[in-house]
Amino acid sequence: MKRSIFAALAVLLSPLLSMAQSVLSGTVSDPSGKPLAGATVLLRNQARGANTDNNGQYRITGLNNGRHVITVSFVGYQSVEKTISLDADKTVDFQLSANTFLADEVIVKATRAGERSATTYKNISREEIEANNFGQDLPFILSNTPGVVVTSDAGAGVGYTGIRIRGSDASRVNVTINGIPYNDSESQGTFWVNMPDFASSVDNIQIQRGIGTSTNGAGAFGGSLNLQTAPPQTAPYAELNNTYGSFNTLKNTVRVGTGHIGGGFSFDGRLSRIKSDGFIDRAASDLKSYFLSGAYQGNKDLLRVNVFAGNEKTYQAWNGIPESRLNGDQAGMQAYIDRNYLSEADAANMLSSGSRTYNSFTYKDQNDNYWQNHYQALYARQISDKFSFNGALHYTDGRGYFEEFKSGAKFSKYGLPNVPVNGTDIKSTDLVRRRWLDNDFYGLTYAFNYQPQANLSFTLGGAYNQYRGKHFGEITWAQFAGSIPENYHYYDGKGSKDDFNIFGKINYTLAEKLSLFADLQYRNVGYQISGTDKNLKSLNFDNNYNFFNPKVGATLLLDAQSNVYASYSVAGKEPNRDDFTNLKTGLPVPRPEKMQDIEAGYRFKNNNINAGANIYGMFYKDQLIFTGEINEFSDAYRQNVDKSYRLGLELDASVVLSRQFALNANAAFSRNKIRNYVDYVPEYDDNFDIARLVATTYKSPDIAFSPNTVLFGELVYKPLKGLAAAWQAKFVSAQYLDNTQNNSRRLDAYFVNNIRLGYDFSIAGIRNINLALLVNNILNEKYESNGYTYSSIYQGATTTENFYFTQAGTNFLLSLNLKF
Repeated sequence: MKRSIFAALAVLLSPLLSMAQSVLSGTVSDPSGKPLAGATVLLRNQARGANTDNNGQYRITGLNNGRHVITVSFVGYQSVEKTISLDADKTVDFQLSANTFLADEVIVKATRAGERSATTYKNISREEIEANNFGQDLPFILSNTPGVVVTSDAGAGVGYTGIRIRGSDASRVNVTINGIPYNDSESQGTFWVNMPDFASSVDNIQIQRGIGTSTNGAGAFGGSLNLQTAPPQTAPYAELNNTYGSFNTLKNTVRVGTGHIGGGFSFDGRLSRIKSDGFIDRAASDLKSYFLSGAYQGNKDLLRVNVFAGNEKTYQAWNGIPESRLNGDQAGMQAYIDRNYLSEADAANMLSSGSRTYNSFTYKDQNDNYWQNHYQALYARQISDKFSFNGALHYTDGRGYFEEFKSGAKFSKYGLPNVPVNGTDIKSTDLVRRRWLDNDFYGLTYAFNYQPQANLSFTLGGAYNQYRGKHFGEITWAQFAGSIPENYHYYDGKGSKDDFNIFGKINYTLAEKLSLFADLQYRNVGYQISGTDKNLKSLNFDNNYNFFNPKVGATLLLDAQSNVYASYSVAGKEPNRDDFTNLKTGLPVPRPEKMQDIEAGYRFKNNNINAGANIYGMFYKDQLIFTGEINEFSDAYRQNVDKSYRLGLELDASVVLSRQFALNANAAFSRNKIRNYVDYVPEYDDNFDIARLVATTYKSPDIAFSPNTVLFGELVYKPLKGLAAAWQAKFVSAQYLDNTQNNSRRLDAYFVNNIRLGYDFSIAGIRNINLALLVNNILNEKYESNGYTYSSIYQGATTTENFYFTQAGTNFLLSLNLKF
């Protein structure tokens, strides 16, 4: 069967492959004639190109005869563009002049992996970001990379979204923006909803899987996302980007820039808004953001000041859908209603809602509201041809709340006395509460780079950051208000975190074939939690952690097109705030995690193929594992497990089949296990207090939310100049909701297909017009990408509740983008 398919493809493609074709080759050098190894040679508007070898030579085969526009670029040099006509094999040489300005790449150089790095990574270019940016959150733009699984609370990629890399959740994925930490200091997660449309200001992204290189911020236990914002363009520009689609999704973006205006100065700006009703009932989002940047670029200095902010208002959809509602089980829904004492209105909502769009929240202002402002001052200096420095000062101000309606809330849970009404003490009331977070995050990062000779380089870098956060709750309305004091806070908590790290790196190349590296990092974290939490429980945690994170590796250059690499890394990571505040009664205080990461791989790159394969082993000590259980505030519980591991194989390839066809594909196969897992189920007494925890031990179960297979494929077809069509397909195997490997508590496998169309053209006065259409889930797959579960015992009977986050069926996004 497979042979027949391949034979059929060969027959279909043979007319394309038999067209008149030629070879383009040549050399790229600097003004002195010195060859530039690793320069990029690209054919504009085509998925074709090559990198120069150690002798500065390139070769591109299988080019159709005719007119081509060739662009050549190399870091630190001015790009060159030539138009050529091919009617036979041709040799074209290029000479690049040194860049007048210090390149923006120096800002992230210390935390980036290069082509010869013994690190498993994937680079996402600006062109790829633009092609997939229809207004969905950044995780959905990264969804097509190896081992990545994304999810959306609202079901359509706008609002609260999540990302997992190698099965690791966002709190284990280190995110930096221009080398500055972005993860929330206490939860360690990344909330992209606070930075809507930030992708429109990003130039490139590097995803490092596993521990990766030393970087700033929390330890990377699944991967790192290193984002670099867009550098200034040489000429003035303006852009209008607009998207409209299903669920009344709307995106409007304006981008402007002055280009270089003399003296090395430039200014850039962006203003965005995104609105969507969401696939889930009432899961609407109203998002706004801006990005401003001013820069001075000289031949030895670069100073850039970035100011960007986001404002989100998102209706809550984080409770998911009960399994009985999802399956349309009337008896199960009634049992759920009775078991959870739903009000008449809530019961009616459950019974009458759509099985895949149900939202338990109906209060009109059940919204999450948050404002976040970022300030970055980035400076780099080329002190000599061998020595450079880059550093940054940063400050983030975040403030917001989510509002909730609570029915029949007991006064005692809010630290209030009962209210006398007509001679009777009222013990509970309907009320509206707001839970606030007010935080400040500031610090500095730095890196000194020294390259005494071509085959030897050193980096000394690090950071010191401080976080100060306030957590408090307010009651804004109550049916029986009694004597609630003005500006009353029913809880007040504080978090204080100081994070210091210093790292040193050395890279050494032997005989231009073998590259060796060592990367040593020391990190100290001081973390204090005080006050009271949302349950009125006193908090008093004072923690100090010291981590030594060594990394060593080697890369062997097999030839100009391929290399093999291997690395060994160690990392440590502190628990997050919820691990302390949500600590389950009877369990010990959480311990820090440790991990050893072994990576080995092979990379190949020529004119038509860019491919890689790697194997990894991630071995944990005291990994904090989601149990699958949540509390009444929808907070997930985690607990330490003694030993666990992730073993995997990842494949990634981009192949140019012809001038018109290209294929992109990746695959991730893994085994994710806990050696021995103890599951705790609470048993309640007749007063509904926890009487005890019932423990059950499981031998070698799968780690929750860790699919063993993730596959992606994309076929790109470019029949005409400026016109491109792509079919994308993604498969994610089954995942378990908890660590018991119980088939009754899992997410089923799903296979989702998308179609993307794009057409670029220009008319007088408009440099480029792009019309694009993205049709998501074109085959209308009904699937759930996230969920949770919890169990309890009462009067000898065990009850398990499963909840799921459904994703939208067939939906579309249509965009019109104008560049002036």
